[in-house]
Amino acid sequence: MSTELLDALLILEKEKGISRDVIIEAIEAALVSAYKRNFNQAQNVRTDLNLANGTMRVFARKDVVDEVFDSRLEISIEEAQKINPSYEVGDVVEIEVTPKDFGRIAAQTAKQVVTQRVREAERGIIYSEFVDREDDIMTGIVQRQDPRFIYVNLGKIEALLPQSEQMPNESYRPHDRIKVYLTKVEKTTKGPQIFVSRTHPGLLKRLFEIEVPEIYDGTVEIRSVAREAGDRSKISVYTDKPEVDPVGACVGPKGSRVQAVVNELKGEKIDIVEWSEDPVVFVANALSPSKVLDVMVEEQEKATTVVVPDYQLSLAIGKRGQNARLAAKLTGWKIDIKSESEARELGIYPRENSSVINEEQTEEESFSLSEEDFE
Repeated sequence: MSTELLDALLILEKEKGISRDVIIEAIEAALVSAYKRNFNQAQNVRTDLNLANGTMRVFARKDVVDEVFDSRLEISIEEAQKINPSYEVGDVVEIEVTPKDFGRIAAQTAKQVVTQRVREAERGIIYSEFVDREDDIMTGIVQRQDPRFIYVNLGKIEALLPQSEQMPNESYRPHDRIKVYLTKVEKTTKGPQIFVSRTHPGLLKRLFEIEVPEIYDGTVEIRSVAREAGDRSKISVYTDKPEVDPVGACVGPKGSRVQAVVNELKGEKIDIVEWSEDPVVFVANALSPSKVLDVMVEEQEKATTVVVPDYQLSLAIGKRGQNARLAAKLTGWKIDIKSESEARELGIYPRENSSVINEEQTEEESFSLSEEDFE
C-alpha cells in the first residue's frame, strides 16, 4: 500500500505539479477528521503517515496538568511521568490511539484526498491555460444548447456562448466547428468557467490577424473596429511603411483574404478603410463606399459635417443609418451628413479653403464588399 501511494505521489508531483508534501499534509488532516468521525472521538489528535514502512498512526495529544477536568484533553502529572519521568506540568503528551481497523479507513481517506487534489490541480492548470487566452480566438465544436447558452467544446473544457453573443444570422447545430472569441475566464468552486462570443469586435480583429500576415507580423496595424455582428463591419488599418498598401494587404489577391473572414462570419459585409490622423481624411474614408465632397471639423465638439453628392446621400447614410453609425463608431467623431444641394442652400458649401476630398483617393484608400459580392 505504501509503495502504491508513494508511486502515486511521485506521478502527481511530476505530471500535475502538485508537491508531495502538500498532499501528505492534506492526507494527514483528512485522517484526523476521519478518525473523529468514524470513532466518535473529540480528542486533540494528530496523525503520522510514514511512507517508508506504510504505517498510518494516530496520536492523542494531552496537556499535562495537576488536576484533570477532561480526560480526553488532559493527563495528570503522575500519569504522564509514568510514561516519561521528564514530563512537567504544561507539557504535551502524545499517546498512540490507532484503532485496529484504521488502516482500511486511512487507505480510503488517502484515496479520496488524492483524487480531490488531482481534480483541483487539473482545474488550476485549465484555468491558468485559458486565463492567458482571454481576448484570443479559438476553434471549438458545438456540443449542445439550451435557452441561455450554446456549449462549445474547446478540448479540455466546455465554454459558454450566451444568447446575447450569438450572431443573429447563424444557426448552430451539434458538431459544427466554429471560431469563438474568449471574453472572460472565471474561477469558480466547480472549476474554471469560460465565456465566448461570436459578436465581439475582437473576433473580427483576430480573424484578420490569422488571414493577413502583414497584420500578424505588425507591418499593418488595425487601429479601430466597428461592428454590427451578422450584418456589417468596418475596420481601419494603418502602416508606416510607404511601400505597403494596408487596405490591399487586408483584401488579398482577388479578395481572398477578406473573403475568408466573410465566410467565417457567414456573409457579414466588411468595409476596410485606411486610418489617418487627419479627421477630414479619416471620416471621408470611413464613409466608404460613398463619395465625400467636403468634411468640416469642429475640434471642440469632436464633430464633423460631411457633404456628399445628392445621389450618394442614401448610400452615405446607409440602411437605417447603419453606414453613418458605423463610421462614427470607427472614427470616434460625430458625423452629420448633408447632401450637396442642402449644403449649398445652407451656405456651407462650397467654402474658401475647403478641404475637398479627392474622390479617386477615397476609392484607393478603402475597400467595401457590396451585396453583389455575396451573390
